[in-house]
Amino acid sequence: MITEFTYSLRRYLWQILGWGITFSLVALYLMSLYKPLVEQQAQMLSLLKAYGENFMAFFGGGSDFLSPGGYLDFGFFSYMSVVAGIFAVIFGAGLLVGDEEKGTLDLIMAHPISRTSLFWGRLLAYVVALMGILLLTWVGFALGIPLAGWDINPFVLLLPHLTMLALLLLIGALALFLSFVIPSRTLAVSLSAGLLVASYFVTSLARINNQLKTLNDFSPMKYFQGGSALDGINWQYFLGLLGFAALFILLAWLLFQRRDIRVGGEGGWTLPKFSWDMMWDWRKWGKKETIAQKTKDD
Repeated sequence: MITEFTYSLRRYLWQILGWGITFSLVALYLMSLYKPLVEQQAQMLSLLKAYGENFMAFFGGGSDFLSPGGYLDFGFFSYMSVVAGIFAVIFGAGLLVGDEEKGTLDLIMAHPISRTSLFWGRLLAYVVALMGILLLTWVGFALGIPLAGWDINPFVLLLPHLTMLALLLLIGALALFLSFVIPSRTLAVSLSAGLLVASYFVTSLARINNQLKTLNDFSPMKYFQGGSALDGINWQYFLGLLGFAALFILLAWLLFQRRDIRVGGEGGWTLPKFSWDMMWDWRKWGKKETIAQKTKDD
């Protein structure tokens, strides 16, 4: 398992650096904007008042959007959770099925490695990759504290990232599970990403429409705290996200144990290829059938 873990983690290296450094730069830039916004607080409040309270509520902001937690939630975590979720979905769905559809998983399984070691080795590397991306993001926020002029412990800024990790693990585990249920990695990615985006809109709209309260109870985004975690993590929400992630991971592991590995890159639901030659063959077949029926009737 250790060998598979180190090999898989090396494959994630450029993704960790690419996504992590990009998020870190966005975080640093966001922190540099805080002081100018505070200096223009009156103008900002009048502008946002013109948009209405529903506009702020949809994006997770409120009257306290210039507090550290409110600012981080409104300016970063409210939408970056969806962006980072794309990484979690793509690589979660391709954790094992990606190699299977390339036709190489059967070659890997020919080596003296158990399915359990392969599964958990790759999963551990995937989790470490998510943690690496979020750690680099935290570095950007920590470096930006002097720019924002906040009197806050940098390690407290780890709390929102911890809640994001739980959300990403859940959506990634769901994508992993669906990749074994649906015979197409692309469709598993599309379905998981669609559920993530739908969850985002349901939770956002529920802030301004009480009729969506019941539906929002089933939305993972409701239990993602983001910047509000600076005031303390809701451990019930956090453990709930991790619990469902563990459930999907366990189901995926059980499915992989019983799975018949496809070879030659088989996979996907595809419609029969259409061509005019096929159409012509069908027409000729129809004529032959008509002639044969006519001969039989005679």
